[in-house]
Amino acid sequence: MSDLGDRESDVVERLDSKDYADDVLRLLFICCHPELPATQQIALALRIVCGLSVAQIARAFLVDESAMEQRITRAKTRIGKADVPFETPGAFERIERLGAVAAMIYLVFNEGYSATGETVAARAPLCDEAIRLCRLLLRLFPAEPEIMGLAALMLLQHARSTTRFDAHGEIVLLDDQDRRQWDSRLIAEGLALIDKVMRHRKPGPYQVQAAIAALHAPAAKPEDTDWAQIDLLYATLEKMQPSPVVTLNRAVAVSKVRGPEAALAMIEPLAPKLSGYFHYFGVRGHFLMNLGRRAEARAAFDKAISLAGSAAEAAHIRQHLDRLQAESVTG
Repeated sequence: MSDLGDRESDVVERLDSKDYADDVLRLLFICCHPELPATQQIALALRIVCGLSVAQIARAFLVDESAMEQRITRAKTRIGKADVPFETPGAFERIERLGAVAAMIYLVFNEGYSATGETVAARAPLCDEAIRLCRLLLRLFPAEPEIMGLAALMLLQHARSTTRFDAHGEIVLLDDQDRRQWDSRLIAEGLALIDKVMRHRKPGPYQVQAAIAALHAPAAKPEDTDWAQIDLLYATLEKMQPSPVVTLNRAVAVSKVRGPEAALAMIEPLAPKLSGYFHYFGVRGHFLMNLGRRAEARAAFDKAISLAGSAAEAAHIRQHLDRLQAESVTG
């Protein structure tokens, strides 16, 4: 598959030139030109500005690589035909493009945050870069609630980064993490931003996600977590930003509050949209296992392993399969 390296247009060369190479944030705003649909803006910027591969961007958008490659190519062609001037946008244009830039920054963060096993060291700097860019964005828009919410969200998530894997690179779930090792400095900064943004009374999706992350931060033990409030916040997020992934995440909270049967019923309709999503089958298998439906759980875990993006993800699911095997022997 082509990685687009041999098809860079004159426009891309101008974007990549020394005139802009020292200012990534400015480049992000430049890529968010109104001549492009929002999805093409984000895809193009992630590819050109942030250096993510087509495969990485496709995974973020839940589409296959060929579809994403076509989307990026169309974006380049459209810009070329429109003869778009790539000067630094003015103040009004920056405000218009702010939402797309914020989305790009969060996708970059997630690309680093979702790294597992052997990819963690290489991709971890993406989280630091996304936080750096968001802090710069907050200087440009100090009173913008959603930018404060985005910054808080990334800080609170990143605070857990050193506890998410063990010494062998194996995944450590949230309930099993050593919370004493969470970064208190990042947590304090994130919580302070949430306190500040709540005074604006203009809720948005990033603020809701940050509030969810904030409910995990003060819980000294997993059982101290206010899962009922997390469920309500995810319900709010579903209305603001409907997504099968949001519903899947809400189902985890529902399983804690109302049990795995209610959670399983919630995610069953998501199957067609998440048929290629590793986490869907991992979560589904977990619910089925807790309900004692071992054969169905095993089938879900087998599917999850086939979709695993790393050895660490596969090893994590293998632990569940081993547990099912042990239970079938003793049972």
